[in-house]
Amino acid sequence: MPAPLSKSATTVMEDLFSRRDVLVYGSATLGTLGAALAAWPLIDSMNPAADVLALSTTEVDLTGIAVGQAITVTWQGKPVFIRHRTEAEIAAAQAVDPTTLRDPQSDAERVQQPAWLVAVGICTHLGCIPLGQKAGDPRGEFDGWFCPCHGSHYDTAGRARKGPAPLNLAIPPYAFLDDARIRIG
Repeated sequence: MPAPLSKSATTVMEDLFSRRDVLVYGSATLGTLGAALAAWPLIDSMNPAADVLALSTTEVDLTGIAVGQAITVTWQGKPVFIRHRTEAEIAAAQAVDPTTLRDPQSDAERVQQPAWLVAVGICTHLGCIPLGQKAGDPRGEFDGWFCPCHGSHYDTAGRARKGPAPLNLAIPPYAFLDDARIRIG
């Protein structure tokens, strides 16, 4: 039979941890927890605000846009041109040889569905807003957009065709949610 324990459980604990050790470890734990709780509002304030998150994506209903019509929506503070292209506009855009362009891109590289062009409406020369969205606006020599500030002309695929613009109109990231809606961003 084993010999009885000579020390009580309290005595064993006192040998392992003195009262001072318990106070030091407990205070350090509570101090660390308090510092983390105090730092949380500072860390949380570095997250983007709700208005910024709301601007990161824009959903657009396409049902009200007639063939040949264009609208402008805002995404991340920038105008985005959405044009429901006619068969003639699609044919004209597809007929262009991309190797003849200063920023060579085919029409198929710029659109997800041939009937819809989605492009950031900022001239790539000096950041002006090209005309051509509203009925009666000058559309330039290629029936797309015209920037009157310095004379840049864009075609129906948003490609720079004439003037000082070095690049095509930018294509934002977008996806068709269904046949009648897109999400930009």
